[in-house]
Amino acid sequence: MKQTISNACGTIGLIHAIANNRDKINFEAKSSLKKFLDDSVSMSPEERAKYLETYEAIRVTHESSAHEGQTEAPSIDEKVDLHFIALVNVGGNLYELDGRKPFPINHGQSSDATFLEDAIEVCKKFMERDPEELRFNAIALSAA
Repeated sequence: MKQTISNACGTIGLIHAIANNRDKINFEAKSSLKKFLDDSVSMSPEERAKYLETYEAIRVTHESSAHEGQTEAPSIDEKVDLHFIALVNVGGNLYELDGRKPFPINHGQSSDATFLEDAIEVCKKFMERDPEELRFNAIALSAA
């Protein structure tokens, strides 16, 4: 999905991660996220972004989560230099999903067994681009 909503890259990254692992997630029957994913499955990345812009349940959740953080959330129009992406294993390949890029970036073969190690290698390459930059985080979604 394209990112067309300012400062929503964290939400977009989580949607990317969950959407590409639906077979591993037990959704509640009336989950608004499940409904969004079901409704938008056949849409193009651009259409899905437009749909998200009008999807009230996710917007409200995004806004309330942003205000619960440890730091003050920037206004929706404020320019920020931080960004979130998702790394996912789809069809035996590790993809970087970034709503600002025109398409997914294939980082090579991966599997459920090697995904974490493969993702670490991609993260190391990101870190090598600017070794002085210390503002980064990694979050893994996994079974409980």
